[in-house]
Amino acid sequence: MRRNSISSTSRNCAGKSDVHRRLSAGAIRAFRRQVYSHYRTCGRRLPWRATRDPYKILVSEIMLQQTQVQRVIGKYRSFITLFPGFRALAYASASGVLRAWQGLGYNRRALLLRQAARQVVREQAGKLPSSPESLARLPGVGRATAGALTAFAFNKPAVFIETNIRSVFLHHFFSASERVNDAGILPLIAQTLDTRNPRVWYWALMDYGVFLKKTQANPSRRSRHYARQLPFEGSDRQLRGRIVKLLLARGTIGLRECRILLACAPERFRRIVAGLCRDGLARRQKTHLALP
Repeated sequence: MRRNSISSTSRNCAGKSDVHRRLSAGAIRAFRRQVYSHYRTCGRRLPWRATRDPYKILVSEIMLQQTQVQRVIGKYRSFITLFPGFRALAYASASGVLRAWQGLGYNRRALLLRQAARQVVREQAGKLPSSPESLARLPGVGRATAGALTAFAFNKPAVFIETNIRSVFLHHFFSASERVNDAGILPLIAQTLDTRNPRVWYWALMDYGVFLKKTQANPSRRSRHYARQLPFEGSDRQLRGRIVKLLLARGTIGLRECRILLACAPERFRRIVAGLCRDGLARRQKTHLALP
């Protein structure tokens, strides 16, 4: 397929005119054929694609935030077994939810997911709302996740962007541009959206984006929003995870003992503990730290 490119000068940032670019009907058809052709032969079979249960799709979308698919698959299945619906998750203990979440990282997402379940039970009679505006008001659900839920849980057209979708549009429409803003990509996502079956269309886009990242120089590097992830080893995020793991194993732990076990400088340790307590992942009890 011949790729369409938005013109730029000396590989500069995509300009304001890109936001208003209109694709021809022929260009849209050709683009869709390319994406769907790849999906028909190489589409991924993922457990959350085999369900239409909005709760299970919500769980998968929160898990997939900042976590690779292969790490999510096993945890998704066990989590759904333990908490099969909104009410089961809403009434679960924080420690139980955190224990089920172990291995996924970014533990705060687990508690936000439980808060979302409680809100759905309390305000929506246990049924996930279907409008992007209502979904975006749930804890842990931003605009992109709300759009994904609208498409995947309800098969309703919604415009959203995530890393693999971004890669597809950068590759096909911004091949000569650098530091491309999402504001220039979103109108093209809207124009090319298959409104008859947005669920499958977005699956196809994401799978094609995964393919491009494996076979091309990562297109996402030309996004203004691209940031290389900092090393996990020795990071505050790693230490936060280790503290949560210790608390799940013991229930409580002395602050001094915990700091020594982590070999962490006092100021850094105090900052990390304060962040855990602020995020609801731990409680400080004078000289000890406990589960929330």
